[in-house]
Amino acid sequence: MAKEQFLAYFKRGNNRNCYSPELGLYYRELVQLRIIAVSTLKSFWEKTPKYEDSRAPLLAWYRHALTADWDTPSAIKNDFANASILQDGRAVFNIGGNKYRLVVWKNYSYRVVYIRFIGTHEQYGRIDPKTI
Repeated sequence: MAKEQFLAYFKRGNNRNCYSPELGLYYRELVQLRIIAVSTLKSFWEKTPKYEDSRAPLLAWYRHALTADWDTPSAIKNDFANASILQDGRAVFNIGGNKYRLVVWKNYSYRVVYIRFIGTHEQYGRIDPKTI
């Protein structure tokens, strides 16, 4: 397979990873994660002034997540060792020194992260993260 054919194959398919043993080539498409919806994070720190201190750590999490390569739950654990991986693609992140909790659902095949909950540690204790 010629290099041009390999690149055409790679760009044509939904394959994010391609390897050509004949050419010894490995290509990785760098695609940002889509995070739905960042407005949930923004409204959390804007609507209640006492949560304003969550802004910087949530934005840091958001910036990191945009460029993360989370294709498996273990990839999330590699980036955030304190994250809790739940069933059905959900993960819980400790934000701001465990003052806040962020629950997300990750669709691994489409590279989409859905924000399901953001709140204080106390508020998190009142929800069921597996169903929210």
